[in-house]
Amino acid sequence: MMEKLIKIQQELKVPKNNTNSFGGYKYRSCEDIVEAAKPLCHREGLALILKDEVVEVGGRVYVKTTAQLISSETKEITVAEGWAREAEVKKGMDEAQITGSASSYARKYALNGLFAIDDTKDADATNTHEVSPTEAFTILSKATTLDELTKAFKSLPVTLQKDTEVIAKATEIKNNLQ
Repeated sequence: MMEKLIKIQQELKVPKNNTNSFGGYKYRSCEDIVEAAKPLCHREGLALILKDEVVEVGGRVYVKTTAQLISSETKEITVAEGWAREAEVKKGMDEAQITGSASSYARKYALNGLFAIDDTKDADATNTHEVSPTEAFTILSKATTLDELTKAFKSLPVTLQKDTEVIAKATEIKNNLQ
């Protein structure tokens, strides 16, 4: 099973063909990853299964996605998980849409882990100038207007501006401010 997964990880190409209108950055969606992975999994005799579970942690609601590859020959299973927190309120979204949005993020994170999809380009891309994603979340969370949020986002190191979790947090805050 590991040999097959390694082969898929080496061959899987998922370009960032979508553009976020708020941040102006390119990204790949969960659907893009699944579409690219399905033929490779099929060729290797592996089934790709995604399962969501809603979990409460510390009074907050999260969607936990389990991505599984199951061998049709041996029934061996390889698993990766992804988590995403539901926004308490998102203007213009009902509860089902909020959960669906968190599910999409959690599925993408699980697939990124399973297929070793890495957004970094080189060693310099990992240099965040000592600002962690958690610190970036704090900086972004202080924004009370869209203008403040934009300024806070642009003040972050470029690598954090491209970090999928930081982008997700900025988008969540933006939706709550609208």
